[in-house]
Amino acid sequence: MSDMSRDEKLVATVWGEILASATRAIDVEQALAPMLREFVLDQPSFSHAIAYRLGAKLVYHSKRGGHLDEVFREAFLDDPAILAQIAADLNAIVERDPACDSVLIPFLWFKGFQAITCHRVAHWLWRRGRCLFALHIQSLVSEVFAVDIHPAARIGRGILLDHATGFVVGETAIIEDDVSLLHAVTLGGTGKERGDRHPKVRRGVLIGAGAKILGNIEINEGAKIGAGSVVLDSVPPHTTVVGVPAQPVEDVDSCDLPAFNMDHHFHKLSRVWAPEI
Repeated sequence: MSDMSRDEKLVATVWGEILASATRAIDVEQALAPMLREFVLDQPSFSHAIAYRLGAKLVYHSKRGGHLDEVFREAFLDDPAILAQIAADLNAIVERDPACDSVLIPFLWFKGFQAITCHRVAHWLWRRGRCLFALHIQSLVSEVFAVDIHPAARIGRGILLDHATGFVVGETAIIEDDVSLLHAVTLGGTGKERGDRHPKVRRGVLIGAGAKILGNIEINEGAKIGAGSVVLDSVPPHTTVVGVPAQPVEDVDSCDLPAFNMDHHFHKLSRVWAPEI
């Protein structure tokens, strides 16, 4: 174990936790034993388990299922960093979601985690010029999970996408590490222009349910976006914005990286805010 890299240790630890949780779950819920054996205990590795689970989720909307497993495993073998991103996402969910106390739960059932994982493979395909297959996975994810992420969008690690339904991300969007987002969030454009046209969400940002962030703007590190807000201008670091259009509010209880504490509270409007020109 001492010769393993940090990412390899992360993957091994998370896979060990999934195996242990699945073994315990069989003892308390015998009806789930066939499923737990098929998707976890009978799989030879974390990469095989992820590929097999997601292939099974998507196969109902695809005429062939085996090709999906193969492509997922090909991606993991070619770029092991993807597995570390996936493991970091699982840890982030357990740390930030009070409804989840085991990495086995999102692995098997949380569609936000599963959709982001599928996107990681679609993005791997896109970067290698296999754009048609990447779009194929995007389409399947949209049908199965009600999540639509363009394969070219760049997403970091340690992501919590909670509930996920209606999550939309455009082609040139960037989501950096350690971001938490809820359902019905849109990172979109503002017209039919081409080129760099979607938001850049920096580390530690928290985005509330239903927020719409539009255009090539920066949501800087540690910012918080209130639920239902429409954000059309860049947001400074460690600033909370709410409303339509979004404006800053006093948020004395906010932490440096609100993605970690998931606190959506804020205080009264403190000043009129105009974006920097």
